[in-house]
Amino acid sequence: MLRKIVQICFLILGGTIGIFFIPSLFKLVSLDTVIWINNPYVSAIIGALIFYLITFWAVDHIVNIIKWMEDLLIKAPVTDIIFGSVGLISGLIVAFLAGLAINQMELPFIKSFVPIILTLILGYLGFQVGFKRRDELFNLFTMNRAAKKQVAVEPMSTEQGSNIKILDTSVIIDGRIADICQTGFLDGVIVIPQFVLAELQHIADSSDTLKRNRGRRGLDILNRLQKEIDVEIQMYEGDFEEIQEVDSKLVKLAKLTNGLLVTNDYNLNKVCEFQQVGVLNINDLANAVKPVVIPGEEMHVLMIKDGKEQNQGIAYLDDGTMIVVEDGKNYIGQQINVVVTSVLQTSAGRMIFAKSK
Repeated sequence: MLRKIVQICFLILGGTIGIFFIPSLFKLVSLDTVIWINNPYVSAIIGALIFYLITFWAVDHIVNIIKWMEDLLIKAPVTDIIFGSVGLISGLIVAFLAGLAINQMELPFIKSFVPIILTLILGYLGFQVGFKRRDELFNLFTMNRAAKKQVAVEPMSTEQGSNIKILDTSVIIDGRIADICQTGFLDGVIVIPQFVLAELQHIADSSDTLKRNRGRRGLDILNRLQKEIDVEIQMYEGDFEEIQEVDSKLVKLAKLTNGLLVTNDYNLNKVCEFQQVGVLNINDLANAVKPVVIPGEEMHVLMIKDGKEQNQGIAYLDDGTMIVVEDGKNYIGQQINVVVTSVLQTSAGRMIFAKSK
């Protein structure tokens, strides 16, 4: 279908060019006196036939270029295309208005040359501004709507605020929050801020496949929380326009509501502790329910790979806990018995040190 469209465009282009240039060719070969040859219809047919023959060589190259551009447009996020197009149209409008003023000048060179240059430069600059500043433009368009929907959040008492659990982007993408709510370990009201949902949507629209899958996973988790799990979900429609970072907005919202911020972001966890904001770290919960391992305990593990230090080997428990085994490099690919020497526990996870028995 695309090949036929390209061929039709070539026929139209050839016919149009033939009407303007074939008569000059007739004059060169002294055929302009022949009436049935020297007329627009014959010129259009000859031009169309010439360009039709050219399509047998050029059509594959043009189809490949069009398909390449089509793939780029399909993979690009919708917001990038929309704001890039808006910027391009704005630049072309400015170039057109400037061209009207230039056309009033009585300088033929400037009238014919400058408008073309302005169209190219302003069109390019408009597209670049719309594409690279799309996030700011998106916030500008949504600011009025968010301001209308924003509901003033009054500080609550500590007892009421403890029933409010505010989810950040990382814990939604992680997905374990849905299982925790389903088991009933997390009670109260689950609050999803609108700016967190916007960040999820932006990640889901990313051109990067990994980011796009993570964003879509987060949206699926929210739908599961809302439809399948018996918890109270509330949307916070407000925003803090003076704050750019989503993490800072979450901390601000937690302070206003005296709520608890649910996250698995190690750095955000530390910021909340510094600003005396209540925080629930999913990783801390996961570490707390892992089986207790004490020094001197024996374990049977599979050595997977080398460690960072000399002769170290790395193994893993079923829950993903990493075990660093001294002198384990020689046993890679084997099941061996090890003795636990020490355990390192942090909010980022747990690490077990052992030696081969």
